[in-house]
Amino acid sequence: MVYQNEAQIFDGKTLVEKDGKIEIKNPDFFRKKIVDDLIDTIILSDSNHLKRLCYFVAYNAGLAFGVIPSSIQGLYEARGKGAFSGFTVPAMNIRTLTYDLARAVYRAANKINAGAFIFEIAKSEIGYTGQRPLEYSSVLILAAIKENYTGPIFIQGDHFQVKAKNYLQDKDKELNPLKDLIKEAIDCSFYNIDIDTSTLVDLSKNNLDEQQKLNYEVCGQLTKHIRSLQPKNIDISIGGEIGEVGGKNSTPEELHAYIKGYLKEIKKLKGISKISIQTGTSHGGVVLPDGSIAKVSIDFDTLKKLSEIARKDYGLAGAVQHGASTLPNEAFHTFPEVGCAEIHLATQFQNIVYDYLPLPLKEKIYGWLHTTYAAEKKPDITNDQFIYKTRKNALGPFKKEIHSLPKEWREKISSILEEEFSFLFDKLRIKDTKNFVKEYVLPAIVEKKKEDFLKEEKDLGKLEGAD
Repeated sequence: MVYQNEAQIFDGKTLVEKDGKIEIKNPDFFRKKIVDDLIDTIILSDSNHLKRLCYFVAYNAGLAFGVIPSSIQGLYEARGKGAFSGFTVPAMNIRTLTYDLARAVYRAANKINAGAFIFEIAKSEIGYTGQRPLEYSSVLILAAIKENYTGPIFIQGDHFQVKAKNYLQDKDKELNPLKDLIKEAIDCSFYNIDIDTSTLVDLSKNNLDEQQKLNYEVCGQLTKHIRSLQPKNIDISIGGEIGEVGGKNSTPEELHAYIKGYLKEIKKLKGISKISIQTGTSHGGVVLPDGSIAKVSIDFDTLKKLSEIARKDYGLAGAVQHGASTLPNEAFHTFPEVGCAEIHLATQFQNIVYDYLPLPLKEKIYGWLHTTYAAEKKPDITNDQFIYKTRKNALGPFKKEIHSLPKEWREKISSILEEEFSFLFDKLRIKDTKNFVKEYVLPAIVEKKKEDFLKEEKDLGKLEGAD
């Protein structure tokens, strides 16, 4: 059900709102019925006011049910000190059917007592999926309530990226919108943010410090910005990056040059908790003419070596692997073995959803792509390649239609993705990591007023960045 007015939300029987706070009178009914109604209103309503009231309810209901947006910083600091090892944290970008897929994640996690996993959304994905940070975090919280998942949840801004060309033309014009996005994300409970200034690396320079200089300087500047905005008692986990995904593989020398320069830049501030490197992958994979994905050879030796350096020399959790969701299944068990701290997974989840969409809706989406993105249909690419590369752009415009699929379709897709998440969680060895989270992550409750959720969202224009 989509709420039509405020009185339907605060009906006095299940939900009561008083002095900017909510009281849940029937928790079981709230979980069984009201959560779904809140989700439908968030996704399908045309009323921004009602959507924002649902965000307000979602956040405060989450706290009431023990779902607390948190920073993974404490866990990563402990790993950097050698307190534990042996698993890799999956960071999952949910581009569509976010409620249903998040529920599948929580079900998979509950089965194995997993707690070390991250939900994330990239700067570019916020744009083309039509999911601003407040919607994204609210949906994730409601999904946790629905599946009776409790404890800290980690929500991350992925690839908050600086475009090199834009930066070199006008620094402030490029950085100010990114700073605005960072503030918006933090206000919306994103307490983990990956800064990607690796686009500013200039390999034409004569030495490594000069090559990495703009990268570490701008990341340092954005680190200071993040630290100035973080809520009381929360140290936001920040990620840095030394090699742009899809470029040349990273080296130990580059890592040292970047981190040493970065530490001088931030002085006594708490710095990054992990470092993203390039090991041979690309976002979305390399699409062959028949639409299949080319096999990729990952440089696991580089991943292992740089993870060790990051931990032993700088106390970081280790290295981060991007662009991994389309890798062959037999590759995933290796990431924990080589000490990879975090792995980013996105495109394959989208692919599975598309595989199981009803044919009429899929054909409608593909027809829209051929019309809307006709200019991108170059003579040297096949129709399969065109569809594969562009179909992510339909997720925002068709969000309501995808969410409005019959219940049995959504449940089928969610069930299939649950199997995928369970497979990944097993290979990445995150079973019983809820114990580590409980030991090293101290959740801090951020009090938020009703008016905090009723503010107009600032129009940040087109959001670009890594996919």
